[in-house]
Amino acid sequence: MSIPEPKNVQGDALDWTRRWVQSSADYSMFRMTPDGMVASWNEGGVRIEGYQPEEILGQHFSVLYTDDDCRDCIPDSVLDTVRQSGRHDWQGWRRRKDGTTFWASVLTSALGDDGGRFEGAVQVVRDVSENRRAHEAALESEQRFRLLVQGVTDYAIFMLSPEGFVTNWNSGARRIKGYTADEIIGSHFSRFYTPEDAATGLPQRGLDIAAREGRFEAEGRRVRRDGTTFWAHVILDAIHDDDGKLVGFAKITRDITERREAAELLEKTQAALFQAQKMEAIGKLTGGVAHDFNNVLQVLRGNLELLENRHHRDAWSSERLAHAIDAVERGARLASQLLAFGRRQALRPVVVNLAAMVREIDNMLARALGETINVETVVAAGLWNTLVDLHQLENVLLNLAINARDAMPEGGRLTIDLANAVLDDRYVRPFPDVPAGQYVMLGVTDTGTGMPADVVERAFDPFFTTKPEGQGTGLGLSMAYGFVKQSGGHIRIYSEVGHGTTIRIYLPRSMEAAVDPQARPHHVMRGGKETILVVEDDTRVQSTVVDMLTGLGYSVLKADDAEQALAVIRSGVHVDVLFTDVVMPGTLRSPDMARQAATLLPHLKVLFTSGYTQNAIVHGGRLDPGVELLGKPYSREELAHKLRHILGTPGEAIHAVPDSTATARATTAELSAGPLRVLVVEDDAASLEAVSEILQMLGHQAQRALDAAEAMENLKAGRFDVLLTDLNLPGLSGIELARHARAFQPDLYIVFASGETLEEGVVEGFPHGMLRKPYTVNELESALRTAHCGS
Repeated sequence: MSIPEPKNVQGDALDWTRRWVQSSADYSMFRMTPDGMVASWNEGGVRIEGYQPEEILGQHFSVLYTDDDCRDCIPDSVLDTVRQSGRHDWQGWRRRKDGTTFWASVLTSALGDDGGRFEGAVQVVRDVSENRRAHEAALESEQRFRLLVQGVTDYAIFMLSPEGFVTNWNSGARRIKGYTADEIIGSHFSRFYTPEDAATGLPQRGLDIAAREGRFEAEGRRVRRDGTTFWAHVILDAIHDDDGKLVGFAKITRDITERREAAELLEKTQAALFQAQKMEAIGKLTGGVAHDFNNVLQVLRGNLELLENRHHRDAWSSERLAHAIDAVERGARLASQLLAFGRRQALRPVVVNLAAMVREIDNMLARALGETINVETVVAAGLWNTLVDLHQLENVLLNLAINARDAMPEGGRLTIDLANAVLDDRYVRPFPDVPAGQYVMLGVTDTGTGMPADVVERAFDPFFTTKPEGQGTGLGLSMAYGFVKQSGGHIRIYSEVGHGTTIRIYLPRSMEAAVDPQARPHHVMRGGKETILVVEDDTRVQSTVVDMLTGLGYSVLKADDAEQALAVIRSGVHVDVLFTDVVMPGTLRSPDMARQAATLLPHLKVLFTSGYTQNAIVHGGRLDPGVELLGKPYSREELAHKLRHILGTPGEAIHAVPDSTATARATTAELSAGPLRVLVVEDDAASLEAVSEILQMLGHQAQRALDAAEAMENLKAGRFDVLLTDLNLPGLSGIELARHARAFQPDLYIVFASGETLEEGVVEGFPHGMLRKPYTVNELESALRTAHCGS
């Protein structure tokens, strides 16, 4: 048996290694002699370094280095290191045959014999230019990012450890929060939170949410280094490594205090504008209602006072008339409050120092509020003057004091304070109708129950009240609001439930000297013999005023509108006083008519009256200079005093009418009226019965009809003085019925009754009257008296 020869394993391994080295294209691998000459070359050297074997073999390996490296003796240093330590690892620029360079990773290893003698070296070169470019790009990106983060000053950008400790800090964080990097790095970020938020665990909740969901976003108060707070918008992002492990958080904080304040200011401004528009709209409505209401009250008051003057010796009648007049006065106060809210009062402002008013009203308030309320007044030294209607301001102060008393049922303290105040641009920004400037502040503070926010918001609305039904009109604060606004001022409510309420009124400062307002002395009622022209379109008011003036001894002329009034004056008749309503129908306005009348009669005195001026003689909330106004409803005494005031003479004392004269006048009135035969046509049976009963109670004869057909049968059967018919009847309308009825009885007087307005020009050719449903007994009787006079 033959024994196989042993294989040369070492020789085979060397052969394979040689083959791999020669064929490898990813590495340039070559051997060099002890003095650095290239002794071998592979395919990688051809590809990477650009030399063919015949071009590089026998050359010094330093040709593969850049000129700079050769000047710095880098190749020599490489050989020295290899001789001494057996190895040299280096990265640097390498030069190709064509002169271009690349970034190379170079490993040089020593070759030695068995005795350890240095026989040369092997150098392995790898082109790592792409790695270097990626590294440099990363470095550049990191540097740019660092510069970007550090350059941002509007945002605080910093990193947190997983536990919430600050690990880096940008310039924006320093600007916003006030800490330098040295002061804050290593501190826990919870120090940026308010003590209240930190105590509730808010910082840790933010970290937990960000760690769980990847992101946390919120707004809230944050604390600066100096202890001040700001409103912040915060974003917290979780940072994970390639394995998904949480390595920290990126935190971005922005100071949004100005933005939030601007949003809040916009919201307040919009709310204030809406409130102002709402108040203006309601004011216009209430002003118109008050005008009509005052006309009604004037008729009531005038007639009641005429009756009171005639029946003053009859205790029973006097008492009831006094009650009725009191009711009219309450209605007048209600109308006055409506006008005040609607900013339609005719104010008579004067320059005053409010310190004197508060001191004078102090004792009166103490008596009015009772012993359980302790009234204190605080007046600042050097108080400025203001331009205001003092009488109206006293009413406002009294209303506020009474409201305060009602808020302190168990007693308490009411403080009235006066001080100078400056409302700056920042304060007035939410209030478009309030100019910045100097004001006199009048404050009323109670220790009562206070008001919740929703009540404060509606407190100035007319008719809004929290009091039980029948214990308040809800016009006190709305009247105060309207008066202050009409005076060019500002009013605010500050209240907290259980801690009381403060109402502050700001009135513009006046630079003029204050006057000393004198109280009007009480005078005996006086009349006169002068001639007065009454211009009033409301026939009921006109009739009442004529009777009042006649009772005062004056000669009276009357006109229904401005054109008629000028016609009377142009006729040449002597007139001492023109007494005219401000609001009149027609194209000619009352102020214009008064100016023309004064041109025709230079001695003429003019007295305006109205329940609603409609800016005809009032501008900027103030009565025009030189204009005299008597507001409706006025009393007989007020009318008498006003006339003597503008006439400038004392006049004659007025005494009550004796009983005998009153009796004679009453008898004459009753005889002149007499019983009337009235045909009542109404399709509503209940209304028909009620009107017929009232007519019989007044002493008249009433015949009933449910429709036009039944009415015509009654007209054919007998004669009537008055046809009282509804406008809307089944079959034939009330107007058509009236025309047919006049054909049967040409002297028949027609009175239409309806809830609708009878349009002008619809009924022509015969005299008629109009009753607007619902009408009163007095209105019905007045219409019948007109019919009797016409007959």
